Amino acid sequence: MSVQEYLDKHLLSRKLEDAVNAAVRAKTSDPVLFISNHMRKAVQSVITKVKARQILDSRGIPTVEVDLYTNKGMFRASVPSGNSTGMYEAVELRDGDKGVYLGNGVAKAVKNINDKISEALVGMDPTLQSQIDQAMIDLDKTEKKGELGANAILAVSIAACRAGAAEKEVPLYKHIADLSGKTNPTLPVPAFTVISGGKHAGSNLAIQEIMVLPIGASKFEEALRMGTETYHHLKAVITEKSGAHNCNVGEDGGYAPNISSFREALDLVKEAISRTGYNDKIKIALDVAATNFCIGKRYDLDFQSPQKSGQNFKSAEDMIELYKELCSEYPIVSIEDPFDKEDWEHIKYISNLGICQIVGDDLLMSNAKRIEKAITESACNALLLKELQKDWQTCSNIKSQLGPLLDCLLKSHDWT
Repeated sequence: MSVQEYLDKHLLSRKLEDAVNAAVRAKTSDPVLFISNHMRKAVQSVITKVKARQILDSRGIPTVEVDLYTNKGMFRASVPSGNSTGMYEAVELRDGDKGVYLGNGVAKAVKNINDKISEALVGMDPTLQSQIDQAMIDLDKTEKKGELGANAILAVSIAACRAGAAEKEVPLYKHIADLSGKTNPTLPVPAFTVISGGKHAGSNLAIQEIMVLPIGASKFEEALRMGTETYHHLKAVITEKSGAHNCNVGEDGGYAPNISSFREALDLVKEAISRTGYNDKIKIALDVAATNFCIGKRYDLDFQSPQKSGQNFKSAEDMIELYKELCSEYPIVSIEDPFDKEDWEHIKYISNLGICQIVGDDLLMSNAKRIEKAITESACNALLLKELQKDWQTCSNIKSQLGPLLDCLLKSHDWT
């Protein structure tokens, strides 16, 4: 498109005249700045360029970063990269060259953005998020986004979302709320990982995470303070009981003391909560990640121990009794993945007991078909939605069915 064609298409001569007249009426002291700002609002924003690069995430692993340009600015986003993925999740495209970043490079995903996605999106309105996402989904054509890479698609999607919010001159959360049809958005209760175990730490604890939830906070700032104070009190508790050398942390920042008992770990957290003085205002959540220590139909609670006794195997029924006891003894309000990802029977059973919130992560893998099954069979009453693995378009087709599942426990990266 030539300059003249662009001017004619967007009626810029008329809009410039309107801007000059508005500056005169406003009696502005800086008419050039006034006219510039007026024109920025008058001209519809379109995507003009998309440029990607490889960066390192907080774990030192390559991920994708994107600069998305419109005629009103540049908007940047990088992709959150989870430590664990499942067979039903969307594909995080990696290069596979073991000689470069141990095979974790994302040059292929970056090239897909620069060569394919950019060409498909130039000229699109950044406020039309669903159309942008659908264009990338159509370009990929695979069920799990294996052609372009979910990391490539998501990076561009987030950057476009930021551009859309800027075009509407609203905060990002408000733009996302508008897109999802939410008129009264609220901030979620933050979940603080305070003890790490399982595959996220080098301790003998089978359970993957113990989190604290400041549900009694009146605002997010207070919740943040309550969670942080609990974390620091926990360090003091661990130090007093077993020495400072047990205050090393796991991959997600939770302490990883050399313990193996669920109760021993929960006692530490309970004591830390008590020392804060918040008591009933802070509850506990567990991410069991039971798939990691499920062998056949039994659960090996010693799977992390180098000296296995072979005496700590539990049946699914044993695990149910354990969860019931723990929920009665400790202020536990949420349990994530209490059973193997394919053990729908026992997850449905414990969910129907109503002892606490049951969250599906490995069970659902942010996969629309598995979410539909969970809704139909009442398998759990909350989901963990991973940005990287989600299929926005497919999930949007069933959002009217999700109901209470959308009031979910979210562990996500920064969208603000």
